[in-house]
Amino acid sequence: MARYTGSVCRLCRREGIKLFLKGQRCFTEKCAIEKRNFVPGEHGRNVRVRRKLVGYGLQLREKQKVKRMYGVLEKQFRRYFEKAARKKGITGTLLMQLLERRLDNIVYRLGFASSRNQARQFVRHGHFQVNSRKTTIPSYLVSKGDEIAVRPKSQENVLIKSNLEDVLGRVVPGWLELDGQNFKGQVLELPQREDLTIPIEESLIVELYSK
Repeated sequence: MARYTGSVCRLCRREGIKLFLKGQRCFTEKCAIEKRNFVPGEHGRNVRVRRKLVGYGLQLREKQKVKRMYGVLEKQFRRYFEKAARKKGITGTLLMQLLERRLDNIVYRLGFASSRNQARQFVRHGHFQVNSRKTTIPSYLVSKGDEIAVRPKSQENVLIKSNLEDVLGRVVPGWLELDGQNFKGQVLELPQREDLTIPIEESLIVELYSK
């Protein structure tokens, strides 16, 4: 499957906000947004490059921002949108809820991984289990009441232990509960829009796909 392999810091600079793709580095002064807060490329410093976006351009940038933040490709992202559109409720909110329910995102939110990319790798390598069953699918959607735990053999993993010891200012969302001593967490409730502090206007994504 195709996957972006270039510098992830360029993605943050292109979108103009922190997407938290680099793990701990994003919480330090070494973050690319802190050092070079302009569009990457030869003419990135040129103020004309940052022209005001309207219409399709604005909608496209919002979609790209969310896709890059969660590490999802276009085909899969569209499936999430179609699934959200078939449900009763606000499509944009349901879309964000589906993305937040991904297992790799839950592992990241609980603090077992420093980034979603690292969380995705941990899940694929079989370090986690859901409700006592080994799960290696990063896109697995968790449900209310599910327990996510580090497998016994993986609890000595240096990276996982280090992430738990130092989360660098990140807090566990209120809809999740972390039991760090026992290397596990639980989904207390499904996330609501007010629980997601991400600077995203999902209504623009709905407008883009509804054309």
